[in-house]
Amino acid sequence: MKKILFAILAMSSTSLFAQKKADDLAKLNVQTYDLGKVKQGVPATATFVVTNIGKESLLIEQANPTCGCTVSDYTKSEIAPGKTGYIKATYNAANLGHIDKTLTVKFAGADDIKSIKLTGDVLEPAAYDTWASTNKTSTDGKTTLKVKDDKVKTETKTATGTSKVKTKKGKRLVEKSVVKK
Repeated sequence: MKKILFAILAMSSTSLFAQKKADDLAKLNVQTYDLGKVKQGVPATATFVVTNIGKESLLIEQANPTCGCTVSDYTKSEIAPGKTGYIKATYNAANLGHIDKTLTVKFAGADDIKSIKLTGDVLEPAAYDTWASTNKTSTDGKTTLKVKDDKVKTETKTATGTSKVKTKKGKRLVEKSVVKK
């Protein structure tokens, strides 16, 4: 009888002190943010959106980069349930090559640490300028501009899923709408 009582007591005490995981409290819009092509010496910033999926206010205690080449900023105030905050990470882009950087995030009330990543490629300025002259995405994330030879193609995505495509060949402009289902 003592063994049964002890077993019940032990199981109930572990459920009283159940540990919360970061994934139970917060959801990030992405785990890995691709910075794409980055010009050497021009810092690139990624913004991770943090949504409070818990029933209590959420506090980001820390958001720390694992190297000195990245700095971070984050929402310092409590995030109400269902609301969002942010974690911004800025990579200095001093070194050429592939970017693969990690930030660790600690949420109040979570016993684990969440890892998020930055990826991309740092190009030397001349190589970046060449790449940018043939492939360019606007900062609004909705318009893509591609230039190849004398053809310019602009595609704008709308909220309804319609894409407006404009192609300019020399002085002639062709415009069409494409509905994506």
